[in-house]
Amino acid sequence: MSERDSRRGIYGINRRKFIQYGTIAAGTGILSACASQTASNDTASPDAASPSVAASPTGELTKVTYGTNWYAQAEHGGFYQAVAKGIYRDHGLDVTVKMGGPQVNGTQLLMGGAIDFFMGYGSDAIKSIQEGIPKITVASMFQKDPQVLIAHPNTGADSIEDLKGRPTFISAAANVTYWPFLKAKFGFEDSQKRPYNFNPGPFLADKNSVQQGYLSSEPLSIEKEGGFTPVVFLMADYGYTPYSTTIECKRELVEQNPDLVQRFVDASIKGWYSYLNEDPTPGNELIKKDNPEMTDEQIKYGIEKMKEYGIVDSGDAQTQGIGAMTESRWKEFFDTMVGQKVFNSDTDYTKAFTLQFVNKGVQYYQS
Repeated sequence: MSERDSRRGIYGINRRKFIQYGTIAAGTGILSACASQTASNDTASPDAASPSVAASPTGELTKVTYGTNWYAQAEHGGFYQAVAKGIYRDHGLDVTVKMGGPQVNGTQLLMGGAIDFFMGYGSDAIKSIQEGIPKITVASMFQKDPQVLIAHPNTGADSIEDLKGRPTFISAAANVTYWPFLKAKFGFEDSQKRPYNFNPGPFLADKNSVQQGYLSSEPLSIEKEGGFTPVVFLMADYGYTPYSTTIECKRELVEQNPDLVQRFVDASIKGWYSYLNEDPTPGNELIKKDNPEMTDEQIKYGIEKMKEYGIVDSGDAQTQGIGAMTESRWKEFFDTMVGQKVFNSDTDYTKAFTLQFVNKGVQYYQS
């Protein structure tokens, strides 16, 4: 998920420990957490411990590894589609997608050299700058963060304002992502909070309660388990503006090999365009190969919701192409979180991203 909250385990990293982990990552069990979870094109997969990032002078494909933030699903479809349809290959890249999971820390893998790019999100990008971690966001595949709040129908929950005061099941990491936003804008109070353990049982048992979720996931599971269609509030439509499902890399890669970064970004964007506007079957087959528990029903639901809510192609992406970002949106989110004391006001949030590789126009990516 765009923020998958505590599933990612990124927040709360002690800087000294982070540097230690980044140094030894290639030789520890950190790599094994995702070593067998790969989807690649027909060429050999790169060595996870030492991926190549230099363009080959002989014209051979450059091996690149992209780490996702969770188990393979429709929300990762554009990247799998780019592998399956040879879009990365057309850009001179041999890309391996490494599936994430609850025990996989993408920032550690990225800084330790186990992967070249990682699927990140806006909150952590800024937090990393505050903690002195030299990574940078180069594109955002999702214009809207799919984080939602879910309520029972026929309980007077007609708008997000109506959820104030209700018991709300949230994960621990929500305290430094969307909960401060809800408090600042809608008057939510900490007394509402209940611990969420990614089990809908407590929510289903209390009709007055609220639960966090992901637009293309939890609503379907609640409908199947509870036998009703829940009321869903997409927080991006209520002013929660962080970028999500981003492409992150080390700052030094941008400085030393911008051509590689540009090719990976361009191919990923074209993969997303193909996934949402053409036949997604090639990408879906790779998703199910990596994640055998993923069903066709869930994938179809995920694609439908991404299209319905404009998760990928709304906002600036309509004119600047998929992957678009703006400094104003980064600043708006930063200022909101500073106001809630999540970020330090003296943090240079502009170091969390670069617009160098995006905003080239719709036709650039569709050609």
